[in-house]
Formats: sequence, structure tokens, C-alpha cells
Amino acid sequence: MDLDIDAVNQELGHDPEGLTRWALSLDKRAICTTNFRPFEAVILHLATRFQPDIPVVWMDSGYNTEATYCFADELARRLSLNLTIYHPRRSRAHREALDGPLPGIDDPRHAAFTEEVKLEPFQRALRETNPQVWLTALRAEDTAQRAQMQPVSVNADGLIKVAPVLHWTAKDMYQYLQRFDLPNNFDYFDPTKVEEKRECGLHLQH
Repeated sequence: MDLDIDAVNQELGHDPEGLTRWALSLDKRAICTTNFRPFEAVILHLATRFQPDIPVVWMDSGYNTEATYCFADELARRLSLNLTIYHPRRSRAHREALDGPLPGIDDPRHAAFTEEVKLEPFQRALRETNPQVWLTALRAEDTAQRAQMQPVSVNADGLIKVAPVLHWTAKDMYQYLQRFDLPNNFDYFDPTKVEEKRECGLHLQH
């Protein structure tokens, strides 16, 4: 099936519900990734509204806050998520015993840390789930790089990447949570990004 990506972006790029419905009506293997950060309930609720059993993939670095783990557990139960958690090959305790505590972003070892706790688990997730459609909660407000992205794109491997809420603001996200009485989590920390507007590299590679 030939996809007119430009037409889809023009017609549905500002319609998260319509874009999610379109993506999940393609009759292709789909996944939804999550990190259970603030407002993440929106993409998970959208995805499961239109495909309740959609595989949900979480790359758990082992460095999440206690609140994030509690939020993930609550949301997984509430939405009956078909959740698969991908961990690094080494546990946090194992890594820190050999390599020491979390390296700062200016530390030369930080790139290897990011590869170990996020990028390699994601590559493993892609190999094992072998999706054709990838739903993600990327938003243009997040970083300068994401502001240049389109809601629908196709990567070099032919994977259709769909960001239904790309053009939504924090206010839009908040109103969706209110509309469906969904929980939120603001006690979130990503050790591969550290700074809020920094990319970890995952969405630059894929």
C-alpha cells in the first residue's frame, strides 16, 4: 500500500484521535512506546482506545523515580496495558558496582551509558516486536529537533513513525487528562537526557 504521507500530515496532523485511528487501521503490526513521563497517559489512552491489546514497550533504565514506577504500575492496571518492559543487559546495581554512579552529560562515558540503558534495549525491542507502525508521544514543544518533525514519517527501515500529539501543547495534554480522568506524573527523571530540552538520541536515530 502506497502511503501519501504529506496528505496524511496535512489532513490529520492536528487531529490526535483521527491520526491514531488512521495509524491503527492500516492493518500493520503496531507498537506504542512509553517512558511514563508527564502526560504519558494521553498516548497510552489514545492507543488503547483504538487497539486495546496494542503492544506497549517501556525501556526501563533502572534509574526512574519511585513515583514513576508507581505511576507506571497504576496506569498499566487502569488501561490493562499489554506492556513489555525492556531492561538494560546489566542491572543498575551491577553497572554501578563496576562503572560507578550515573555519569554527567559532560562525562565522556555518558554516551556509552545512554547506549547501554536506552538505545540497546530499544534496538532489542524493535527486533523482537518487529513493528511496522510505531506510536510515540513526541511533542514539538519538547525540543528544537522535535519541532522540525512531522506527525507521520517513514524511517530508513520503512517503519511508519506516528506522533499523534506532536502539535499539542501542555494545556491540550492536560485537558485530555481531565476529559478522561487520567492520572499524571511529574516526578520524572531521564538519566540519558538529564536536561529537559536535551535529546537522548533515540528519536534522532529512528
